Amino acid sequence: MARRRPRAMAAVLSGAGGAVYRSRDPVRNLRLRVRLWRGTSSGPFLPQAPPPLAGPALPGLADRAGTGARRPPEEEEEEAEVGWQEKLFSQFEVDLYQNESACQTPLDRQYWEEILKLEKAGGRKNCRIFSYTDHDRFTNLEERCQKVTDSEHEVPSYLAERMANVRRRRQDCRPIEASSLKSKIITWEPSDEFIRNNHVINTPVQTMYIMGDLGPYGKLGRREYEHVLCTIKVDDNGVITVKPDFTGTKGAYQIEVDEEKREVWKYTIENASVQMQPEEEEREQRVFRDLYGRYKEYLNGLVGSEFEMTLPGTLRLFVNGEIVSAQGYEYDNLYVHFFVELPNQWSSAAFQQLSGVTQTCATKALGWENVAYFSYPFTLEMFFTQGAESEESLPQWPVLYFEVLSLDFWQRYRVEGYGSLVLPASPGVHNLTIPTWRPVELGTVAELRRFFIGGSPELEDITYVRTPSTFKGERLSRFGFRTETTGSVTFRLYCLQQSKAFLEASAKRQRMQSVLDQLGGFSQQSSVYSVLEAFQRARRRMQEARESLPQDLISTSASAVHQSQEP
Repeated sequence: MARRRPRAMAAVLSGAGGAVYRSRDPVRNLRLRVRLWRGTSSGPFLPQAPPPLAGPALPGLADRAGTGARRPPEEEEEEAEVGWQEKLFSQFEVDLYQNESACQTPLDRQYWEEILKLEKAGGRKNCRIFSYTDHDRFTNLEERCQKVTDSEHEVPSYLAERMANVRRRRQDCRPIEASSLKSKIITWEPSDEFIRNNHVINTPVQTMYIMGDLGPYGKLGRREYEHVLCTIKVDDNGVITVKPDFTGTKGAYQIEVDEEKREVWKYTIENASVQMQPEEEEREQRVFRDLYGRYKEYLNGLVGSEFEMTLPGTLRLFVNGEIVSAQGYEYDNLYVHFFVELPNQWSSAAFQQLSGVTQTCATKALGWENVAYFSYPFTLEMFFTQGAESEESLPQWPVLYFEVLSLDFWQRYRVEGYGSLVLPASPGVHNLTIPTWRPVELGTVAELRRFFIGGSPELEDITYVRTPSTFKGERLSRFGFRTETTGSVTFRLYCLQQSKAFLEASAKRQRMQSVLDQLGGFSQQSSVYSVLEAFQRARRRMQEARESLPQDLISTSASAVHQSQEP
């Protein structure tokens, strides 16, 4: 993939001297340009870089004076371009790895061979700017010595010492074979190293340090003069942390190396990644479009052509419901019997069960009430088919009727309450608590019979809770019918709706109104809604006008109207 500047590196967070970027490009395309020069101590200091690191030095080498300074003091200015994980050797490393006897690891031997090649090619081109990569010893020591606070006398806690071992978990360990993974799903006796590497979830991070050797002329290569100019960390999610941030328009950073002489060094950090050419960017976009197109075809192949779609003018209502609990009833061992009534123009499949009975559940004292937790699930699938518009009635929604009953030790049952629930017309999650009531008789005989023998007045038609579907008259009178308020039942409903009207409205970017409006027709319902809204607007305007009038004028007009009504 071609390189591109951090146009694709979107800044996520910036502050505290550092910035966090997110990039989709390979991190190997990242390049930084660092410019370092000697400054003066006059004027206020700009934001300072991190203090010098007091890392452990190897014995016998900390006091060795470097001989690699090739520039006179008046020209102590350097600019270097560093790529991701690109190794630039310092004078200290050149002096150290010139002797093969100092090589203790394969990485040390690799550095020894590279330094010999550099010496044969005329020496290293960098003088004061160098780098430490993710595999260098300095990176491990620096991350292990990280402090939690800014106190100079901080003592690492037990947790900090333990977390230092898992902070830098990289994916450089040996891969586990598939056979061993299947044979050892559970590690019954994990070792300490296994616990350290797998107990804490940590995103693998790679680190790189760009350093500066700020020692006096002729004394390069001493560890006490090494300063961190920039720290770059990259994780597997494409998050790039740069500390301090790119200079930009903020001005150069400053480092004071000698408190007595107040010697000041300045440096800038710029993003030097190569800009992607328009032809390469267009080619990359074509590759991405082709990749996404193939992936879409792959997903369509997994879904197949058997995905059911509703017919035009049809709405599918799918409800995953749950009878959660019942509370506030007189007797124990409750159960709920329910069924769904489908109005006109609604239908369901032949195998769909529209009724059910929960298990018998004992109550539990919760505060002042006894609660029975059913957690009884049920599923409903119904279809609404658009028909001819009716000028006399509005379309109705399915209703769930239910009754709560109790069962005692002698298998005597009692009706505890009746209730009804109109299924929600909007999709989503709905938590509903429905109060219930039961019919009662006058006198104490009925209550004694209910207590000793069981049984109680019942409804022959449970739809009498609302207006029964078999009622054909104009007015339903319940005069003389005595009831008593009992407890309540809690439902949780997950409603899904499917219709081609949703796709058409989304394609036309139309305003989504109620489901019935989307299916077309029902002009009467729309007109009723518009009349009600106009009435509410007129009422609000009348109230505002009345409040704006003086009180004495309102009282005078009211008395005048009262006098005119008297004979």
